[in-house]
Amino acid sequence: MSTRESDRISSAQRTLDILFEMSQLLNTQLDKETLATCVGMIEGGANAEALAAVVQELRRESGTTEGGSMR
Repeated sequence: MSTRESDRISSAQRTLDILFEMSQLLNTQLDKETLATCVGMIEGGANAEALAAVVQELRRESGTTEGGSMR
């Protein structure tokens, strides 16, 4: 692996670490893998607000199917 590639990967990891810390402060309840998936989707052109709405809806649905009540 070249130094340039190594630097790029290191920078991406630091960025994800910072985003994860911010998400924890904001109590998003996203794990690092889910956060990385969301970031990748947004970088790929997904609408961030629409993605947030989907995540919220999925949480509502999972809350009603697990135990019969919303979280």
